[in-house]
Amino acid sequence: MSDDHTEQSGSTLPAYNSDAYREELVSIGLHQSQAIESRTVVYRVLAAAGIGHEQADTIVSQVQAGAVAGAHTWISESTAPHGADPRFEDGWHEGVRDVGRQLLHIADTTATTTRGLAASHNFPIAPAGIPAPAPTDILAAAESCPWAVAPEGARHWPDGAFLDTALSAVRPEEYAWYADRLQNFAREHRKRLEDLLCAYGPGSPPASHGRYALIGQPETLVILERMETVPFLLRSTWEGEEEDVLLDDLEFAWRPRTRLSRR
Repeated sequence: MSDDHTEQSGSTLPAYNSDAYREELVSIGLHQSQAIESRTVVYRVLAAAGIGHEQADTIVSQVQAGAVAGAHTWISESTAPHGADPRFEDGWHEGVRDVGRQLLHIADTTATTTRGLAASHNFPIAPAGIPAPAPTDILAAAESCPWAVAPEGARHWPDGAFLDTALSAVRPEEYAWYADRLQNFAREHRKRLEDLLCAYGPGSPPASHGRYALIGQPETLVILERMETVPFLLRSTWEGEEEDVLLDDLEFAWRPRTRLSRR
C-alpha cells in the first residue's frame, strides 16, 4: 500500500507524503542545530560585553519567547482552505486554537527553561572599561607565530605600519582577550598561513612585481583574523585610511570565507 493518501473530498490540502514529511524533519533538525550554535555565539558575545549570566539568560529567553510568539500569531491568523466543508472548518479552527495554546505555554515557560544556560557555558565576563589592546602586545603576539610572519630583514614595511587601522576593526568587547584570540587564530590556520607566506610572501614571484606587500607583516595577522571575523567592518575601517589594492591583494591570496561565498 502506498504511503501517500488521497486527498479528502472537498479539501485543497495536498496529499500526505511520507518522504516529504521525513524531509521536513531533517530541515527542522537542521534549524534546531543552527539555533543551538547561534545561541552559544550570543552568550559568548554577551559575556565579552560584560553582561552577567542572569541578564544574558533573560535576553536570550526574551528573544526565543518572541520567536515563539511570532509563530503563535502566524498560526492564529491561518484559515481553513477556501470552500472546505463546515465540519472541516470547525476541526481546523479547533486545531488552531489547540496549537495556539501550546505555543503560548511554550512562550510563557521559555524564561525558566533557559535559566542557568549562560553559567553553564562558563564564558568569562569582561569587566567594563577595558582599554584597547596595546600595539606592542599585539605585535609581540604576532611575532610569537613565526609561521605567519616573514623574517625582519625581508619585510616590506616597518613593523606596525598598518596596525592602527587593523586594530580599529577590533570591537571593545574583544579588547580583553584579543592577543590570545590572535594567537589561537594563528594556530588554527597554521597550514594556510605557512602556504600564504611561501606563495605570496617576500621573495616569492608574485611579490617581485610589487604586489602582496602586506604578506609577512606581523600586523597582517590581525588583518587576516579580522577578515575572517568581521570582513565588512574591516573593509569600512580600511577605506580612506590605506590603499585599497593592498587589502584587495591580501583578500585574493587568503580567499576568506566571504570571498568564497561570492563565487
